[in-house]
Amino acid sequence: MPSSGGTPPNGVRDVVLVRHGATAWSAAGRHTGRTDVSLSDLGRTQGIALAPALGRWTFEIAWSSPLRRAVDTAALAGIQVVVDEDLQEWDYGDHEGRTTAEIRTDLPGWTVFRGPIPGGETIDQVATRADRVIGRIERVEGHVAVFSHGHFLRVLATRWLGLPAIEGRLLMLDPATVCVLSTEHETHAIRVWNDVPRPVGTPRDS
Repeated sequence: MPSSGGTPPNGVRDVVLVRHGATAWSAAGRHTGRTDVSLSDLGRTQGIALAPALGRWTFEIAWSSPLRRAVDTAALAGIQVVVDEDLQEWDYGDHEGRTTAEIRTDLPGWTVFRGPIPGGETIDQVATRADRVIGRIERVEGHVAVFSHGHFLRVLATRWLGLPAIEGRLLMLDPATVCVLSTEHETHAIRVWNDVPRPVGTPRDS
């Protein structure tokens, strides 16, 4: 992970993706789209632990989903954000609050990336939002932070790579993790994925 912030040389900059900290719903595996649940005690601890890792960059701008679990994670990490409605989680419609196991009692083999999602967003609609975010990122010269949600960030990273949104199924993403998108020789790439910051002084193998 980079050791310094500031405006990067030669137009190269990092796009730092941060999934919000844990909630009671994420711990239970419940699909949490537009329900505005709060961080759990663990999630708040995770947010604070993000501060040293994110302090390695000086961000030109930081954007966040309007949902409190994302905004609060940013605040606990010491990052001031601008709310972007496009960064909300996938709208799960009728599947909101249900676990995958529960959904599969009605729809065997179901995944969010394959659908269906009655009453919610299609994968193409989520990809359209991700593409709009990427368009805004590309107009920023310095480092960018993005605080958002698991499934949306997986789609965003996939679209950054120029791949179909369904390939987000290949990118596992845990709560309170840091990912870094960047550019190598004019090609969009992933520098870091699903990195879990530890509190200062905690061994990496603990």
